[in-house]
Amino acid sequence: MIRVIQHNCPRSYEWTIVALEMGVERRADVVCLQEPPRERGGIGISASAYEIRKRKRVWMAIRKGSGLVVDELTDPSRGDNDDVIATDVRRRGEKITRIVNIYDQTHARSGERSARKLDRQRVIPQGGTVLAGDFNAHSKRWDPRCQVQRDATFWEGEINENGLEIGNHGRPTHHWTREDQEGESVIDLTLANRPIVRWTIPADDHATASDHEVIEWEVGVVRQKEVDHETVVGWNLAAMTEEDVEAAEKL
Repeated sequence: MIRVIQHNCPRSYEWTIVALEMGVERRADVVCLQEPPRERGGIGISASAYEIRKRKRVWMAIRKGSGLVVDELTDPSRGDNDDVIATDVRRRGEKITRIVNIYDQTHARSGERSARKLDRQRVIPQGGTVLAGDFNAHSKRWDPRCQVQRDATFWEGEINENGLEIGNHGRPTHHWTREDQEGESVIDLTLANRPIVRWTIPADDHATASDHEVIEWEVGVVRQKEVDHETVVGWNLAAMTEEDVEAAEKL
């Protein structure tokens, strides 16, 4: 199994640290963070238990000592690659599991949603891929409370075209307050074409004080088939005729 925590940290240093600490406590192999804090003046975040790979709007932390071999996919998006990190991970004897950390939100300057420029043919191979993050999309397909479909058509198409299963169980992942109104929705998703064997929101509600829940899930791994070793058979000299010896000498 590969255990993963995913969380949107709304650019908060404090909530990012708490999410990483939860990863340590729960022995998560990978922590996928969306909306990490902006690192100003050379002051950044590090975690002794994790190696953190950073993009502007998504970070992926790999636990040291997890035994995972890591290979990051370059240029997973046709956009600016600020919103997507795609990483192949595996332990010895296992096939690759690709984890794609996504933050899908409109860029203020360009008006584009760069995560939707994902190079799907390269990034989502059949079998062994998990897309996880904040998709900012509302659909009854993953949220039974959804009243109005919004920004969901693209990801519904990706689910259909790539045979992705929705790991979520319908529990709200986002809690919001606007103009004295409160609500909840499912916009943080875990989509996979390999079985998600466990998906949960840890018992401590709002563990980081973010308006997004901390999500924990596990994906099954596939063992590589053992290589068949050919049996090397030596010469049976006693049974060889003179013709056999002459033929062997010509080899």
